[in-house]
Amino acid sequence: MFNWEDLRYFAVFAREKSLSAAARRLGVDHATIARRITSIEEALQLKLVERRPRAYYLTEEGERIAELGARMETESFSVQRAALAGQKSISGDVHVSAPPLMAAVLIAPHLAQLRTCYPDLRLHLSGDTRNVSLLRREADIAIRLSRPVDDEVVVRKLGTITFSLYAAKSVLVAQDTETAGFIVYDDSMEGSPQQDWLNIQSGGSRIIMRSNDLTIQAAAARAGLGIAALPDYLAGQDEQLVRVAHKGKKLEREVWIALHSDLRKTPRIQAATKFLVGCLTERLKSE
Repeated sequence: MFNWEDLRYFAVFAREKSLSAAARRLGVDHATIARRITSIEEALQLKLVERRPRAYYLTEEGERIAELGARMETESFSVQRAALAGQKSISGDVHVSAPPLMAAVLIAPHLAQLRTCYPDLRLHLSGDTRNVSLLRREADIAIRLSRPVDDEVVVRKLGTITFSLYAAKSVLVAQDTETAGFIVYDDSMEGSPQQDWLNIQSGGSRIIMRSNDLTIQAAAARAGLGIAALPDYLAGQDEQLVRVAHKGKKLEREVWIALHSDLRKTPRIQAATKFLVGCLTERLKSE
């Protein structure tokens, strides 16, 4: 009989396509992933991967076992959700995924209020630039800037956030907006609405800096490095920044909250969802 945990690790490796990516997903080192793969190969007496100097590749048998493992993993998440849905108290852990800046600026400052109301509720708040999987329980609740389309997910639109161009006053005193350099996203955001809008705004202007993190971009703009596209809920209240005229329409992104349909009636999920909706809609209405 093989170890179920070995199969779970192998299924994650097969999905992530590399030892290092699977290790990051599971919070272990890559040697642990390699050891788990070896263990399930020995138990099943099958060669599941081809070992190359720089990578592991699935064999035909590995593809087949990985598919079965993924099905079992999905069913295990269904068991977890069923157990969670059966709990009646507002206590325990709730995992929330949100864009990093929204998590830091719109949610985290209010967490003490949540604890006052529900002292036994523990919120795990993660700042994620990617869309985590609610089906695989990478989060219980997700805040996203586009409408989730998964069949088993319940969604609600919370409002819209707007972006404008901002710079430090010193930048605009020293140069005009035609010659000032731009702070833009890195390649990881290529094709995103923010990056596309920034490309229009910057035109042929100089690119001074690239970063995938809006907190870093805002700090650089504050320091006088150049012009950045920042959410109005953050930069609009910042006395060190001034709004710069932009070309065409203002950038807008919808804000959605999503959770798995199995969890929508779970008391602690309901409490956390109500808290998050309050945090976000209050600020979005003011924009």
